[in-house]
Amino acid sequence: MITVHHLNNSRSQRILWLLEELGLPYEIVKYQRDATTNLAPPELLKVHRLGKSPVVEMDGLTLIESGAIIDSILRNHGGGRLVPEDGSADYERYQMWLHYAEGSAMLPLMLQLYTSRLGEAAAPLQPRIASEMANHLGFVESEMVGRDWLIGNSLTGADIQMSFIGEIAGVFGVRGSYPAMDAWVKRFQARAPYQRALEKGGTYSFA
Repeated sequence: MITVHHLNNSRSQRILWLLEELGLPYEIVKYQRDATTNLAPPELLKVHRLGKSPVVEMDGLTLIESGAIIDSILRNHGGGRLVPEDGSADYERYQMWLHYAEGSAMLPLMLQLYTSRLGEAAAPLQPRIASEMANHLGFVESEMVGRDWLIGNSLTGADIQMSFIGEIAGVFGVRGSYPAMDAWVKRFQARAPYQRALEKGGTYSFA
């Protein structure tokens, strides 16, 4: 059994969507953010010392990091689904997106999220943050033009890993400036497995 320690309004929603796409059995242990601080509850520290989500228990391991979790689930339980052929150029691009989502693209978006709470104190940082957001979202847009999915002609784990980037861009009200990315987000959000994951996961304000 795969157990997902799932925090509301978090990137662990991607893992629920992946498991629904694969039709794998899994258990959800739900956690709620603190209503005042918006932080994860201390109960998550009992699962992993970082106290973050997602955390997945699978095959005798406790795994963190969305990209690593998606990769492990697909390699060990995916049956070849949602992954390009190993050794192909598409496979290398697939690996790039798995790492790019959190390694580069998420940083300016998180900085925007955090500094937006500082008011005028964040003003000196805003031009650089806005520039970096535009740079990364523009890159994703350029890669999506003429495509339905990031890799090839069908959904892969790369789309699932990158989905949070597109959704957060919507939260900031800038996704409309990137029509190919916006269409991609609407396309994956309309999928039945995505909708089932929403129903099972509970509150997710980014859909």
